[in-house]
Amino acid sequence: MSSPKQKHVLCTGIAVLDMVFRVPHFPRPDVKTQATAFDTINGGNGANAAVAIAHLGGRASFAGPLGGPPGVDTVGDTFLGLAANEKIDCSACPRVAGVPTSISAITIDDHGERAIANFRDERLSQTRPDDADALVADADAVLADNRFPVFVREVLAAARKRDVPTVLDADEPRHDSDDLLSIASHVVFSAEGLRATAGTDSLGRGLVDLAKRTSSFLAVTDGRNDVLWLEGGELRQFPAFTVDVVDTLGAGDTFHGAFALMLAEGADIRTAVRFSAAAAALKCANRERAGILGAPSRAEVEAFLAKN
Repeated sequence: MSSPKQKHVLCTGIAVLDMVFRVPHFPRPDVKTQATAFDTINGGNGANAAVAIAHLGGRASFAGPLGGPPGVDTVGDTFLGLAANEKIDCSACPRVAGVPTSISAITIDDHGERAIANFRDERLSQTRPDDADALVADADAVLADNRFPVFVREVLAAARKRDVPTVLDADEPRHDSDDLLSIASHVVFSAEGLRATAGTDSLGRGLVDLAKRTSSFLAVTDGRNDVLWLEGGELRQFPAFTVDVVDTLGAGDTFHGAFALMLAEGADIRTAVRFSAAAAALKCANRERAGILGAPSRAEVEAFLAKN
């Protein structure tokens, strides 16, 4: 599959500065654990998806509230510098004076599993975009996470008016953003997010039940397990690719970013799911770069799919 004309995907939601520690095993109380590696990288669902899109050859921009002002909120300043390194346009990110940018401390063990401690100041959650219509004016698709519903609601609504694909990453279990399930044209849950939203442990049943509340496309990712989605009222599935997992941080965001890019390029759902599952698998198998920086290139995904 050759890369078509570069498409622009606007990502919106939360941005986080991730402090990533690699450890042989997760720390125990009152015991110091020596890290084997350390990285400071971009984080946050929407911001991570933007990095994945850029790696895959798309044009990515990100809009979401950051702390401020510049020069005072050094966490936000560092995030923007790292985003610029990844060629992510963050010029539409509002800086909220007197509020810190979100930050996470993340440990990744030798099995690739992660433990995350995050600080997010709720004052950021009341921020609204200055001009949602202008934000989406040249976007071929929009991807939003559900961390800041007040901000992303206006962006998704503006994109729907233009009739471009809108993907909601329904990762965080919450109910103050349930209306986003109908505003977005495509909703892709994490397993945890779907179970909490639908109130059932059965992912397939959860999708079927939620389809009674929205006409949007519904899907769910579940780590090493199959991707499930509804199509024509029928439950479909695609098996996750088997890889040697070394780092799961940012895998779901890679899937969402790749899925939004595929929709922007006009791919059908099964093609989009297959491509996205491959991109997420390759991210998990990357030994060279931590977190979302391990998101693969388009050529790497295409080569992987050719062999699988």
